Amino acid sequence: MSGYSLFRIALSTQCNAATLLCRTNILNRLQTCGYAKKVAAKSKAKGMAKEAPKGPEVCKDPVRLTSYAVGVNIFKQGEDPKLKPPQEYPEWLFQLNLGKPKDVHDLETDTWEYWKRLRKGNMLRHNRLHKGKKF
Repeated sequence: MSGYSLFRIALSTQCNAATLLCRTNILNRLQTCGYAKKVAAKSKAKGMAKEAPKGPEVCKDPVRLTSYAVGVNIFKQGEDPKLKPPQEYPEWLFQLNLGKPKDVHDLETDTWEYWKRLRKGNMLRHNRLHKGKKF
């Protein structure tokens, strides 16, 4: 309110242009003084590019890849476990679907997987239809 009165006084009195500019500058400052300043990113040295974090080394040795389970070891010390012959692994391991998931129409209607996939598909469809609507 005080900014409005300053602006009004400057217009009502016959004064020079410098006084008018000074009064309108005060008005602008009153409108924007309550906002927080943006935090500048802190850096140790200006102009230095940040180094990208390095990932794990990729093993390209074909003998090691076929005889060890590379990347399974989660400990800092030790090595990856050796692969066993296929007869020592359970049968269900080789029946896992590693490709694209089956379509809902290809599944049996009396299975738990069918109803779970159908419910998920309906939720995604509902969310897509109501994406732009307001409450």
